Amino acid sequence: MARQERALRTRRLILEAAASVFDEFGYERATIGEVVARAGVTRGAVYFHFASKADLALGVIEGQFEAEAVPERPCKLQEFVDTGMVVTHLVPIDPLVSAGVRLSVDHAADRRLGVDAAPGWIARLERLLIAAGERGELLPHVVPADTAGLTTASWVGVQLQSQRFTNRADLAERVSVLYRHLMPSIAVAGVLACLDLAPDRGARVYAEMVAARGRAEGPAGDGSAGGSDDRSEETGGTGVEAE
Repeated sequence: MARQERALRTRRLILEAAASVFDEFGYERATIGEVVARAGVTRGAVYFHFASKADLALGVIEGQFEAEAVPERPCKLQEFVDTGMVVTHLVPIDPLVSAGVRLSVDHAADRRLGVDAAPGWIARLERLLIAAGERGELLPHVVPADTAGLTTASWVGVQLQSQRFTNRADLAERVSVLYRHLMPSIAVAGVLACLDLAPDRGARVYAEMVAARGRAEGPAGDGSAGGSDDRSEETGGTGVEAE
């Protein structure tokens, strides 16, 4: 068990290092060597967990969906908003989320990988919108799949603008503006009046998630044992793809 925990910690360490490299350099210019240097592990450790740079990029994209979903709400449209606002909050502080956004709009990554994070987010938002419709929260004309796709595309565009003009300093405010314009076109009046669309909504919901996670884990320590070398189980593996 301790060995498995060390392997999981090492994998996460490599993913976070790779995320910072992809976010800084993009897919084409990123190298395994830079990931090795930032993670502080051996090249063999990287290839133990990831067969290639493409595999690393896929791991970063998929890593966005490993985190728990936002808390359930009686109002599913609030969950819909919260999902976008929490991601907005995480972009500047979570390397996996930030790099996932970068890779999703990176043409070189798209040519090499053929996948991006957008379909995953669209599917998650569509499920919330379907649930909202079942609860009578949506206006009659709303098509969940269309709204989920439009919201995702709009969020990405707002993020790119914020990154270009303010290095994401105003991202939460810009996304709040997006929702303030979007929600009146999909929410019934009674629900719209109750929605929290404030710029700090993502930070508050994320703090709620962290607190809930802390309560679930309890007061015990992290359970790590033996940890003299997190790399001991990943000694094999030679580079299978040139950088």
